Amino acid sequence: MSAPAAEESPPGTDRGERGQSAQRPASPGPALRSSPPLALADSGSASEAAPFPAQLSKNPPGRAGTVPSEPEADVSPRGPGTGAFACAGGGADPGPGEAEPGRGEAEPGRGEAEPGRGERPLQGVGGTRGPCLTSVRSPGAGVSSSGRPGPAGSDTAALAQLPPQSPPPSRAQTSPGPASGAAPNRRLGNVRGVSVPRSPPGRRARLSTPGTSRLSSAAREELRRRLLGLIEGHRVVIFSKSYCPHSARVKELFSSLGVDCNILELDQVDDGASVQEVLSEITNQRTVPNIFVNKVHVGGCDRTFQAHQSGLLQKLLQEDPAYDYDLIVIGGGSGGLSCAQEAAALGRRVMVLDLVVPSPQGTSWGLGGTCVNVGCIPKKLMHEAALLGQALTDSRRFGWECAQQVKHNWETMTEAIQKHVGSLNWSYRRALREKAVAYVNSYGEFVEHHKIKATDGKGQETYYTAAKFVIATGERPRYLGIQGDKECCITSDDLFSLPYCPGATLVVGASSVALECAGFLAGLGLEVTVMVRSQLLRGFDQEMAEKVASSMQQLGVRFLRKFVPVEVQQLEKGSPGKLKVVAKSTEGTEMIEGLYNTVLLAIGRDSCTKKIGLEKIGVKVNEKTGKIPVNDVEQSSVPYVYAVGDVVEGKPELTPVAVQAGRLLARRLFGGRLEKCDYINAPTVVFTPLEYGCCGYAEEKAVEVYRKENLEVYHTLFWPLEWTVACRDSNTCYAKIICSKFDNDRVIGFHVLGPKAGEITQGFAAAMKCGLTKQLLDDTIGIHPTCAQVFTTLEITKSSGLDITQKGC
Repeated sequence: MSAPAAEESPPGTDRGERGQSAQRPASPGPALRSSPPLALADSGSASEAAPFPAQLSKNPPGRAGTVPSEPEADVSPRGPGTGAFACAGGGADPGPGEAEPGRGEAEPGRGEAEPGRGERPLQGVGGTRGPCLTSVRSPGAGVSSSGRPGPAGSDTAALAQLPPQSPPPSRAQTSPGPASGAAPNRRLGNVRGVSVPRSPPGRRARLSTPGTSRLSSAAREELRRRLLGLIEGHRVVIFSKSYCPHSARVKELFSSLGVDCNILELDQVDDGASVQEVLSEITNQRTVPNIFVNKVHVGGCDRTFQAHQSGLLQKLLQEDPAYDYDLIVIGGGSGGLSCAQEAAALGRRVMVLDLVVPSPQGTSWGLGGTCVNVGCIPKKLMHEAALLGQALTDSRRFGWECAQQVKHNWETMTEAIQKHVGSLNWSYRRALREKAVAYVNSYGEFVEHHKIKATDGKGQETYYTAAKFVIATGERPRYLGIQGDKECCITSDDLFSLPYCPGATLVVGASSVALECAGFLAGLGLEVTVMVRSQLLRGFDQEMAEKVASSMQQLGVRFLRKFVPVEVQQLEKGSPGKLKVVAKSTEGTEMIEGLYNTVLLAIGRDSCTKKIGLEKIGVKVNEKTGKIPVNDVEQSSVPYVYAVGDVVEGKPELTPVAVQAGRLLARRLFGGRLEKCDYINAPTVVFTPLEYGCCGYAEEKAVEVYRKENLEVYHTLFWPLEWTVACRDSNTCYAKIICSKFDNDRVIGFHVLGPKAGEITQGFAAAMKCGLTKQLLDDTIGIHPTCAQVFTTLEITKSSGLDITQKGC
């Protein structure tokens, strides 16, 4: 799932800016607009869309555009300088001047804005009690509060310095609330107001009127005009109370969508009562939060979430046309392409930037990322090639008469595999074209907020802007940093298209990639040695890891434990050549040497985040790993920047996980959906000659989380029927489940070492997602004779100490 590599930066420098939006001029005409007729997005449920009409209409002048149908609540000032709006969940009627019991007070930890969430003071409406209007956006972002690119510090409303308007708008008369049982009047209308010029941040605007709800007619009109200017001058405005939990929910929603929003905390201004009174005349809503999107009144908390679910909110937001795209995805791997295509299917303007920086050996590839080109696909095909060799050996026991000496042709295999990979590259490009996704074969690098530089292979630079970005650049193999590593060694980036047979191979590393490559090379008849610094398959169940190694040793793979290379020297050139490797013990001073044709490094991977300009826009990156910390909606520290795939910190590095995360991210951002990616029970398989599949907790991790006395581990060795006639070992394959005693023996860990373990694991992973228990397994009728059947007959626990060796079918 990679595109730009971390090892090399693209040529070229920033030549300037494009797409900067000009400051909006003041307008003497209508400040609030009604939205054009919008057909509601299908939310999948009639009840979700029910509160909203099929299209928005107009109301008589003097009333702000609103989304229908929030119940009214009375307003009565509680005193000078206090708010009269009730804190209600988008439509509760708490009664005159008071919040509904249990709703008006903030819940602990929810009423206050979270520190460090990017809020900073803006000039707006308020008295003298501290900053009240805040802009929720990327820290230090050079983006105006209206959502357009602009210089940092130019995104506030200078309400205190507005020039007088001539003639001023007439005062709107507040219509009485609807009679009992009658539907409130919620049509859209035009209200005259002004645009808001910008001013430096950090200054609070002060109204010329005193903080009281008893205003003269002229003062009321001035306050009204300024409120309308505030609404007109910002893309999203939230009238809120700092302690209101419903306001907090709305703020979190807009933050999760990566939308800049501006907040006026009505309980923190001396003029709060006056502001509330005038705002109620404009909207006929007397509760907070009170939300405006692009000058259209959306309503309160409940209606905002309903609008989000129905898709109406996304249509009202309609990204600023000053941006070239709604979404730019950096990286053309599985996760990035999944996200891009889903966003395009939802009607958004999408671009994908993808350029593979060649490996030190000069290897590069096409669209599709690591999985398609140098990962899952070619690896599984080479794994299958090795299994066919084993099947030829077994076939003689089943009566097939074939020559004793069977020869494998490396060039034939790689040519066929690369043909298939090339067809996948083409299919991805065709899919992007069919879905109107712009694909640019260039290296993406941020130059400022919402703006990226794309450098192609010839060094030509182009600049693009977007409202949102997704980082899906993946990872590239790590090198040792010793003499001769980049000059003499290859990685998985090079192996699958290597034009010659690698011969005797030293695999350095103990990761899944290392063992998988060592396994199929040995299966193809090559001499293979694996050099291990510490433990095998770090992060996996260690009992299973050792059983994997044992099964590989039976195939002739040699393991060198507790050694690391310190030098690689080329003795002879050729295809392959001859290399000398000097290694040092990790437990002492012992040094060893070895001669090999090929050295394959598989010691880990580095995230491709170091040279794409993330530091220029303030995206936080783990300095040690290069990974991007995100929240539960894949959002980075900069609200409009998201990440999926292997670059995300603390998430499984698996292609299906990236695909799922990317698809769900696009649906949340542009489709009004709320589903999040489940990273917990993600199944996986290590494609060693004898496959290892797992889902859920490793045994060590389960003990750490649940404690040993709260677990029961059921296990057994098993002998596949196919192995009996072939006279293969009866005690190599192994099955294990880990159950939580105090959760109805729910299966929290599933592990299997055996033929086709990936196929077995996939089915049980679905069952675990549904809450699989040991009793359910016992109640399940197995399919006979299969390997998967063993999980329906598990009886022996580890705690019993009983023998699990097999002596027959």
